[in-house]
Amino acid sequence: MGIKICTIGGGSSYTPELIDGFIKRYDKLPVSEIWLVDCEEGKEKLEIVGNLARRMVLNAGLDIKINLTLDRKEALTNADFVTTQIRVGGLSARIKDEGISQEFGILGQETNGPAGMFKALRTIPIILDICKDIEKYCPNAWLINFTNPAGIVTEAVLRYSNIKKVIGLCNVPINMERSIAKIYNVANDKVRINFAGLNHFVYGLSINVCGENVTEEALEKFANEEVQPTMKNIDPMNWDVKFVKTLGVMPSPYHKYFYMHKEMLEKALAKTEVRGETVKKVEEDLFKIYSDQNVNTKPKELEQRGGAYYSDAACNLICSIYNDTCDIQTVDTRNNGAIFGIDDNSAVEVSSVITKDGPKPIAVGKLPYAINGMVMQIKSFEMLVCECAVNGDRDKGILALASNPFVQDIKKAELVFNKLLEAHKDYLPQF
Repeated sequence: MGIKICTIGGGSSYTPELIDGFIKRYDKLPVSEIWLVDCEEGKEKLEIVGNLARRMVLNAGLDIKINLTLDRKEALTNADFVTTQIRVGGLSARIKDEGISQEFGILGQETNGPAGMFKALRTIPIILDICKDIEKYCPNAWLINFTNPAGIVTEAVLRYSNIKKVIGLCNVPINMERSIAKIYNVANDKVRINFAGLNHFVYGLSINVCGENVTEEALEKFANEEVQPTMKNIDPMNWDVKFVKTLGVMPSPYHKYFYMHKEMLEKALAKTEVRGETVKKVEEDLFKIYSDQNVNTKPKELEQRGGAYYSDAACNLICSIYNDTCDIQTVDTRNNGAIFGIDDNSAVEVSSVITKDGPKPIAVGKLPYAINGMVMQIKSFEMLVCECAVNGDRDKGILALASNPFVQDIKKAELVFNKLLEAHKDYLPQF
């Protein structure tokens, strides 16, 4: 009968990449209908993106029906896969998250610290409502979440919903493998990195190129790059060669916020606008392109977004589940003993074998002691944020910030929490 996909947050600027991913894989993944659903505030963007999606499918000559709706029930009914890419409060809320954080001299970063926390506080209740609808209207569907902060959102679903078939997804591991492929001048599929950690806090424990373990050599090459690869949303700042060699594993671009915190904070504070304001301009330009009736393929300009390849990764994951390929991908999933010291039911980001029954995380055991403590600290933060979001527990929220590496100060944690709570009160009814 074909596969039904429901995309919640269908008016997202990333949707054309999702559609492109399904088009490219149509011979292996016979999608018959894609339902793009959004809320009233996103209606205009949904229409623009939906019409582009229809032109893309027509241009590809495929029989995929694109449906646009504001009715989540209609979109979810009998869906095989549900993808979530929502931003509660829109970019305006992100700009407040980042700007208010930096008023207190705290790095305003979308997925960690106070900014990441408040994005999670707004998002988790909505995601848990979506989970209830999935139980009711498509209980056998897989939920593929790439709403940020993806790790915390996946943690909340695992702990506070009845959904078992949930996978979180991030584009950081893909970008890290691409950077090694570029250094070695090989195709992307010739590189495999064994990843373990948390979302936006994942490390490459070993690096294989063309089937050979080249970890030590690759780390040195990576750190010695004159212009080291980074992501569009992260300021370029080169790693110290000696530090990376001593660390012994490949850090992600997001680790610069922790290991080079002072410099990254100074860079952020010196700018005239926060990242959210930059993204808003990029999105405005993208939607002008999407509105052009002559555009019928995924615009290259989409790569300027920091989340480029998110959607393509989602299509790849869905294709692997559908075909039971047993290939290895890096996803956010239930730990189940993969990383020693983290609760079995907690979300971890780890290389996993992808089957029709979902991801089977590859066990790594104990993390190297050089990184173990920081991973555990961030996991504690994530769990406290989930408790705060679900229970409207202000005290747990302040505790979470006081223990976060970006803050680590009780008074400052309380001040920034209160100001962000007031700024977002319309989206935080649980408080």
